Amino acid sequence: MERLEAMRLNPDYDRGKAVYEICAVCHMPEGWGTPNGAYPQIAGQHRSVVIKQLADIRAKNRDNPSMYPFALPEEIGDAQAIADVAYYIEALKMTTATGKGDGSDLQRGESLFKKHCIDCHGEQGEGQFDKAYPAIHGQHYNYLLRQLIWIQNGKRRNGNKEMVKIIEAMDTRDFKALSDYVSRMLPLAEKRSKHTWNDRKLQVR
Repeated sequence: MERLEAMRLNPDYDRGKAVYEICAVCHMPEGWGTPNGAYPQIAGQHRSVVIKQLADIRAKNRDNPSMYPFALPEEIGDAQAIADVAYYIEALKMTTATGKGDGSDLQRGESLFKKHCIDCHGEQGEGQFDKAYPAIHGQHYNYLLRQLIWIQNGKRRNGNKEMVKIIEAMDTRDFKALSDYVSRMLPLAEKRSKHTWNDRKLQVR
């Protein structure tokens, strides 16, 4: 499996930065995505998660037509390139200025998060590197909402099977409340950028 191969390789930051130029077209040079949720914030994401998602897209285990052409080996490279760019992405600092919901149902969102999400995604939404469970703090509301819907209806085919079971009985209100609550969770202090959208180009070194 390409995922396992990439995880075993020694990543190179500078090579990853060069590969990331392709990703920056959509995810922005800083990895912040877009507040409207069209593209997720990927800055600070565990490299294990980035590697898994890229490998799944390349193997057609995850349907992502807009990203698929850019993830192909002839575009970004082999397993080493995946390891390198994932390492670079993990090192990017995150924005706290994420797209959010209307804030009308945050208590419900908090309750759902604490009941269903903490075991895998952590108390602060920090995820788990070893299990490739994504960090979800600092993610845009519309992206979170879209992924919950797609995992529930099967459009996102590589969703965690346990998560599929957990959310199968949730409704639109639950998804909106949960996404809104998570979108307001601050990234861990060491992962936060000191820059804003106005000076975000300073983020990339």
